[in-house]
Amino acid sequence: MSGRRRILVIKLGALGDVVLALGPLAAIRGNHPDAHVTALTTAPYAELLSRSPYVDEVWTDARPRLWQWGGALALRRRLRGAGFSRVYDLQTSDRSSFYFHLMRPGPLPEWSGIARGSSHPHANPGRDRLHTLERQAEQLRLAGIADVPLPDVSWLTADISRFAITAAFALLAPGGAATRPRKRWPVERYAALASTLAARGMQPVILGTAPEQELAEAILRECPAARNLMGQTEFAEIATLARQARLAVGNDTGPMHLIAVAGCPSVVLFSDDSDPALCAPRGRVTMLARSSLSDLRNEEVLARIADFAS
Repeated sequence: MSGRRRILVIKLGALGDVVLALGPLAAIRGNHPDAHVTALTTAPYAELLSRSPYVDEVWTDARPRLWQWGGALALRRRLRGAGFSRVYDLQTSDRSSFYFHLMRPGPLPEWSGIARGSSHPHANPGRDRLHTLERQAEQLRLAGIADVPLPDVSWLTADISRFAITAAFALLAPGGAATRPRKRWPVERYAALASTLAARGMQPVILGTAPEQELAEAILRECPAARNLMGQTEFAEIATLARQARLAVGNDTGPMHLIAVAGCPSVVLFSDDSDPALCAPRGRVTMLARSSLSDLRNEEVLARIADFAS
């Protein structure tokens, strides 16, 4: 590593944001082909980023509280000791900006982000009104990187034979952040959708996290033909399932970003709790938005699914 320029990229989470950052990561890698690129992320996304072709090393951020000086000082020593010549802060939060100031005093690396004193600030006052991809592309242009590709996960593969899915199938993602229930389409609508898909010859495959099991159980009560993979899939397995699925339907949740980027035709459902103009998945995606998702009828979702076959 001696003599190689060292670059740090900060992207802490969540899953959808990490997926959307893969294009910027590819651009950074392409702009610094001979550098040693380190990604600073949180534990859930360390393996995902370590498997990518864009980074040489992944650090896990324990996210010490600002008053937990032991953890903050340990991170400060690591940041200062690494000899980074440039930092791309793709998180652009108060926390990640604090890391810029945590590295004082002394020589500071070039810094692309929103921290006060950055050498390459993203100072557009309208940045928070841009979609994540456009916002990060603009940030990188101001740091000298002109071309930012769309996110790509063609490198993210897994053996999914253990699931033994042999029929044509569709992915359902009925969950989402438990703290934001308005982002969820009612589970009884997913259950009815699963029954319709099964009647049309597509096995519904339910994805999500282990704490969302009750959603899968509600769907299975109405559609026993569905397959429950809640809490059983790693990111690479989700991407591989997405490449083989006929279609996917889900709420505005992280797995739908990964599914869409993998190339699966996807219908993503939005309430007024999030804005697709700012955070919608990219790919072969159609969006349905209602102020309240309880107002979204199954017929509307089925019509959008039919569009994929037209």
